[in-house]
Amino acid sequence: MTVKAASSGPAGSRTDAWKRRGDMTLRIIAAVPLGYAVASLWAMALARLLPGDRAEATVAATLVAFALCAGNAMWAFAARSGWRAFWTLVVAGAVAGGLTWLSIMGSERL
Repeated sequence: MTVKAASSGPAGSRTDAWKRRGDMTLRIIAAVPLGYAVASLWAMALARLLPGDRAEATVAATLVAFALCAGNAMWAFAARSGWRAFWTLVVAGAVAGGLTWLSIMGSERL
């Protein structure tokens, strides 16, 4: 007696394929444009918050942003799902944007 493995059929494999494509699309969006935007927001926040001369703080913040951009791309593909990667980067960008906004309202480094 042989037992056949249960298969999801052609319709199941199509939905699985679309789920994988959607997940990969979200990861790519999170890695490239969103990762760059988050790194830019952190560069702005750090340039305003780091001590020292304006030029030195800007250079240091830009160097940190290069590492953050690469880290964001790695996180986008290391997260459990595309949605988790997307929303984690959105929250990180919101925090950096909030810090930048608060420093502008507080008149630091204008």
